[in-house]
Amino acid sequence: MSVELRHLRYFIAVADELHFSRAAERLGMSQPPLSQQIRDLESMLGVRLLRRTNRRVELTDAGRAYLDAARDIIARVDDAGDVARRAERGEIGELQVAFTRSTPLIESFPRAIRAFREAYPAVRLVLVERNTLQQIESLLDGSQQVGLLRGGHLPAPLVSQTLVSDPLVAVLRADHPLATRKRKGLRMEELADEHFVVFSRGAGTGVYDQLLTMCRNAGFMPRIAQEAGESSTMVSLVAAGLGVAVLPESMRHVHIKGIAYVAIDSPDSASQLHLVHRRDDTSPLVKAFAKLMFDAADTSR
Repeated sequence: MSVELRHLRYFIAVADELHFSRAAERLGMSQPPLSQQIRDLESMLGVRLLRRTNRRVELTDAGRAYLDAARDIIARVDDAGDVARRAERGEIGELQVAFTRSTPLIESFPRAIRAFREAYPAVRLVLVERNTLQQIESLLDGSQQVGLLRGGHLPAPLVSQTLVSDPLVAVLRADHPLATRKRKGLRMEELADEHFVVFSRGAGTGVYDQLLTMCRNAGFMPRIAQEAGESSTMVSLVAAGLGVAVLPESMRHVHIKGIAYVAIDSPDSASQLHLVHRRDDTSPLVKAFAKLMFDAADTSR
């Protein structure tokens, strides 16, 4: 026989009331079983916790010391239950979210992050910048719960939802003939003779693959003049005259003197940011973050 939580709760009730009948009433039980439970507890501990007379019940020195320890144990158990319930509701824990380089430039992203921190202050939100391939790997091995990345083929264990539209645009020097013409956009084939500044293939960006597809569909392969790992670096290289680039429209927020962002009049320039997570992930934190991201995206439209 071992001490159980019920023994501690019974003892605390008797210690509070210093009266077996009142303690039994408080516990919703009759007095004889309660008295037996206290005797069992004392027997298991090998000490007397209560001094009983016909007129009163009082704590022994051992009883007073045990009462403090019993209260602490019950409080810890109750706290543990509260922690478990809060975790189930998604109010505490840790959530790791990864994003591609251009994601923070999308208006809804900082709004959603701010809303999440305000709604779930006890959750440790870990934000990590990763390219598309790194995100897929991290999502598959479980080290990342949510990914914000460009569309493309995803392994079966992952599921994605379109978050916002962020089409690709041409990044040109402001004095480039295609940038100075007064019209809404350009055709992809008009860039056939240009040199391109592109993401390095190791960056694993979906933009690189989409650029190749757009060029092939326009009847040419891009002449690559320079590779870079950062989109802001690519914009600077365009400003320096090394070539043109194709980047998400959200890069318009990067203001570099002498640069023009020109829409590409082509159906395959469409590009979306997707929210991705494991298909079998039922975490309330993932659901909560996804909802706030989509709420923020709807507000931006």
